Amino acid sequence: MTCCRCAKIIATLGPATTTDGTIEALAHAGASVFRLNFSHGTHAEHERRFHAVRRVEETLGRPLAVLADLQGPKLRVGGFLGGGTRLTTGQTFRLDLATDLGDASRVRLPHPEIFAALEPGTDLLLDDGKLRLRVESIGAEAIETRVLTGGALSDHKGVNVPNVMLPISALTEKDRADLAFALDLGVDWVALSFVQRPEDVAEIRKLVAGRAAVVSKLEKPSALDDLTRIIELSDAVMVARGDLGVEIPPERVPIVQKRIIQACRAAGTPVVVATQMLESMIKAPTPTRAEASDVASAIYEGADAVMLSAETSVGEYPVAAVGLMDRIITQVEGDEHFRDLVDAGRHEPENSAADAICAAARQVARTLSAALIVSFTTSGSTALRAARERPSVPILCLTPSSAVARRMALVWGVMALEMEEPEGFTEMTERATRIARERGLARSGQRLVLIAGVPFGRPGTTNSLRVAWVE
Repeated sequence: MTCCRCAKIIATLGPATTTDGTIEALAHAGASVFRLNFSHGTHAEHERRFHAVRRVEETLGRPLAVLADLQGPKLRVGGFLGGGTRLTTGQTFRLDLATDLGDASRVRLPHPEIFAALEPGTDLLLDDGKLRLRVESIGAEAIETRVLTGGALSDHKGVNVPNVMLPISALTEKDRADLAFALDLGVDWVALSFVQRPEDVAEIRKLVAGRAAVVSKLEKPSALDDLTRIIELSDAVMVARGDLGVEIPPERVPIVQKRIIQACRAAGTPVVVATQMLESMIKAPTPTRAEASDVASAIYEGADAVMLSAETSVGEYPVAAVGLMDRIITQVEGDEHFRDLVDAGRHEPENSAADAICAAARQVARTLSAALIVSFTTSGSTALRAARERPSVPILCLTPSSAVARRMALVWGVMALEMEEPEGFTEMTERATRIARERGLARSGQRLVLIAGVPFGRPGTTNSLRVAWVE
């Protein structure tokens, strides 16, 4: 463990990254969170990858987090005679509940629950927005549309309904089965796809019951209408730009991304930026300059983590992709203007003792040129509050909980270690200085800023700050 960059990297595991050796190489390259994408793969495959991460974690001697990403209610058309057809701009096209294979005039849409949510004039996007249909009339079992943008349409392509609150749960029956399986495995984070409303997050929190932390994936514009409440209910938020970029105009995506990041930073909720970050590295050993700039922009804006999807799950250069992302982050965080931008995005601490202590820790560490802020926490809340302040030095999180230590692998600027609960502040100070020295995090003569809640073992009681010397 060494003091290095603050933003974290999430790497998606898949056919290209299944073995212990490859996962260890990803971790050495800079990944600290590993994503299991339940839109693909079997439970057996995910279980093998999960245990591989745990073995690598044991080898490296540092916490690695596993994130289970649920598929969510993906809307899709049915199949076609011959596997596909071509729609012509201006023609009519029907979406219905019939089970026959589709043709150039119609196709099955096996989602009757959305019929009632539509009205004439609503636009439907097919195949990631490549085709656009406009609803002209709606019946009990069929939707008549006109093709605004034509093109090829093949079996089971996705359907997006922009600007419509769909009367469906963010959790399908498949998601519930996958969630139960992932929780039994012992994953650290669970990502809920297609969050539309706060109630979606409340529903999964009830099912998770504290066994993992919850990430809300924002890919529906309707989620932005109650963004503050969704953030409050979430342990982290993901700007999932894939479907989000289909449902809103491309020119709005950077603006929405910035808005979500700013709202999360104000709340002290970790935020992840995902999708197509280094897309060209699926096939090429280097990214485009635009992709490198995209990653850099997310870091400048203050994202806690950036995520690789197909680049590491099925790509030809998974380790190189993580290494390149690591180098981009390191360069950005070393930029002389980076600290000014980070400080400009800070928000005033909330009116609580815990926030006041963490804000003071940031200032004390800067004034004294301390090597570290050390947070002892049983729930992780102290480390999260310290990270919200975006201090100029790393945060060492010491916790008696392996689950908390792993969850911190996603949080900006936090390095976590599992440690038995100390009997008092003096013992904590002795352990913290010893760990910092032994692990190369601080040298003799440097100072540490320690924050904790006293008495120990009582979550949410951050009330103490102390400065210690490393001997």
